[in-house]
Amino acid sequence: MNLKQEILKEHSKRQTDRIIRFIGEDQKKFDELVQLFLHEEYRVVQRVAWPLSYIAIRHPHLISKHLVKIVRYAKNPRLHNAVKRNVVRFLQHIEIPKKLQGDVMDLCFYFLESPGEPVAIKAFSLTVLGNLAKLYPEIIPEIKLLVEHQIHQQSAAFRSRARKVMKELKVES
Repeated sequence: MNLKQEILKEHSKRQTDRIIRFIGEDQKKFDELVQLFLHEEYRVVQRVAWPLSYIAIRHPHLISKHLVKIVRYAKNPRLHNAVKRNVVRFLQHIEIPKKLQGDVMDLCFYFLESPGEPVAIKAFSLTVLGNLAKLYPEIIPEIKLLVEHQIHQQSAAFRSRARKVMKELKVES
């Protein structure tokens, strides 16, 4: 299977599932997917982001050697929202290496603070920060402040996620 051709063939849940099955737990195939994600034209990158995130959630060992590059890549302010959303989606579900925790916190705080970020990116970022706050409780006041500042302007989905994260952190909101 030519991965790039398959990705460009169609953008659907069915095709995403097909790519996920094709890659399975094969590190070499996953590495090829990451190369497309990091180095291709924006349309390919957008389409790769979806299967990449689900594979990373199912098989976190496959993404570990790519995390530094992916987190660095996610800092690009011109990235499409689908790319940011899928990166932060899988970051919710994996153990973030100590050497990357600060960068991931910065990225998620940036997404959470940015007024124009879509709600899914903000909600996923909030979960990642909540997970990291268990290791770094000193960030809890900043998370609480951002939640309080935004909670009334955000969607019901964001409010629900914010309440859940605050409850897990044992913070009254």
